[in-house]
Amino acid sequence: MSRTVRLTMAQALSRWLAAQRVEAGGVETPYFAGIWAIFGHGNVAGMGEALAGMEDALPTYRAHNEQGMAHAAIAFAKASRRRRSMACTTSIGPGATNMVTAAALAHVNRLPVLFLPGDVYASRRPDPVLQQIEDFADATVSANDCFRPVSRYFDRITRPEQIIDALPRAMGVLTDPALCGPATLALCQDVQAEAFDYPEGFFAPRLWRPRRPRADRAELAGLIEAVRAAKAPLIVAGGGVLYSEAEAVLADLAARTGIPVAETQAGKGALAWDHRQALGSIGVTGTSAANAAAEAADLIVGVGTRLQDFTTGSRTLFAGKRLIQINIAAPDAIKQGAEAVVGDARETLEALTEALAGWRVEAAWRDANRAAVAEWNAAWDVATAPGSALPSDAQVIGAVWRQAGEDATVVCAAGGLPGELHKLWRSHRPGGYHVEYGFSCMGYEVAGGLGVKMADPARDVIVMVGDGSYLMLNSELATSVMLGHKITVVLLDNRGYGCINRLQQGTGGRPFNNLLADAAHAVLPEIDFAAHALSLGAAAEKVGGLAELDAALGRAKASAKSYVIVIDTDPAITTEAGGHWWDVAVAEVSVRAEVQAARRDYEHRIDGERQ
Repeated sequence: MSRTVRLTMAQALSRWLAAQRVEAGGVETPYFAGIWAIFGHGNVAGMGEALAGMEDALPTYRAHNEQGMAHAAIAFAKASRRRRSMACTTSIGPGATNMVTAAALAHVNRLPVLFLPGDVYASRRPDPVLQQIEDFADATVSANDCFRPVSRYFDRITRPEQIIDALPRAMGVLTDPALCGPATLALCQDVQAEAFDYPEGFFAPRLWRPRRPRADRAELAGLIEAVRAAKAPLIVAGGGVLYSEAEAVLADLAARTGIPVAETQAGKGALAWDHRQALGSIGVTGTSAANAAAEAADLIVGVGTRLQDFTTGSRTLFAGKRLIQINIAAPDAIKQGAEAVVGDARETLEALTEALAGWRVEAAWRDANRAAVAEWNAAWDVATAPGSALPSDAQVIGAVWRQAGEDATVVCAAGGLPGELHKLWRSHRPGGYHVEYGFSCMGYEVAGGLGVKMADPARDVIVMVGDGSYLMLNSELATSVMLGHKITVVLLDNRGYGCINRLQQGTGGRPFNNLLADAAHAVLPEIDFAAHALSLGAAAEKVGGLAELDAALGRAKASAKSYVIVIDTDPAITTEAGGHWWDVAVAEVSVRAEVQAARRDYEHRIDGERQ
């Protein structure tokens, strides 16, 4: 008979999490780097009691906002290339539902995080319990059912022995390269505290290795044949290149064959910006060089991209092209009518490199792309050049990039900055560009910067954030100070939602409810962001313009604690060079002539897409 140990469900769950191992960078290490926790009545007596006895094996971190701590956990996983992860526990009710937005973000971006929200009593002894949502037609529903559509795996633990099966299933999803995403185990409050005689073997350390399935022979042969026959091939590198640790193989393939490479938001940094075959970003926020190559290409090979329209412009930019998708997830591999090559990116690129030995693109294609890159670099110089007027986002990005070291990581998420960064930030190393644009979630930035710093404390982390995003969620700045994980925050204040204000006008609308001046108000707020950051324990200052920004960045770099630099920017200016059309539906009926004109242009565009 196997030996058992009597533990509460929460104690057993915590012990099991601490026993999971992974190989990262050739070193065996705990898979879970820790657990974020905000305690309430739904988890403090169960999970709280259990975690208090596990601090050495499974560190617990206290946050100030449940969504913020989940963003930090997700950013940690992304910065760790999905090799390691974190868990998050909350009480029932608002604590749990605050994490739903983050769960959706993780789901969209295919990033692993384990959500452990408290839930109603399985026994229903106190029913309704505090914060319980009641569905009069279905007594089994709780607020945690909101996690179902945004979790790759969901379970509600109503008996303590259920975790014996549920935890390995959740772990299987977290570590599977094709299924990877958030897992949710809703923990009934009374069950967290219930004891069970668990088999001791359940807590034995287990090593999880990343799976690298090879592509089907026929699919791979088709890819090789297509590349060899192509006159103007283009590779589009997505996030899967980085998650597969395939960047060195990709760089070698591009160098040997001369095939140019463009990058999605998630794939940016797969190639160093000055690699001879690097074209930069592609799509709506793409460089002129990458988008011109996509329009001229006769074969496009996507590697590890889910072909989201905004980040690749794939529905229009790739229309009529032969498209082959290398992807570990079959549903992604067949998008946009692509020919699928289902397999690990690194394995597939290695096989492709070997098969293409001695083959190179035609000189005319190589020379055309190099000329386009030179033209784009000249446009970059113009867009980022300092000036004396109220600076643009591009000018601030240029100043920050020139001050940042080659190993620094820039973090951003939503608004106009991700588009400008996608075009203009020049990545030296993989991991130097961390922008969440799958869900484009305002408020990710500061918490995300903390998670990136926790994943790689040796790197300088520079968070670039607009005033709108900062106001949505900034509380984990205090957490970064408390934990001693220093980040630098460059806060660009354009007094509202400048990106959407430009989009509003671009679709014919009048400025309305985006910039503070165009929203209903009795008085315009004078927000002192530097004072606010100081109140959270960070060092902070506001600079008068680009001339003062360089010196402030130097002070921030020398600071021992998190540092916030505030600079006013012009909400109307955006980089004109590069870019591609984006399908944003325009009102079919309007009294505004500008909207009517925008609608006519929109119909012309979509008619062309149908053809």
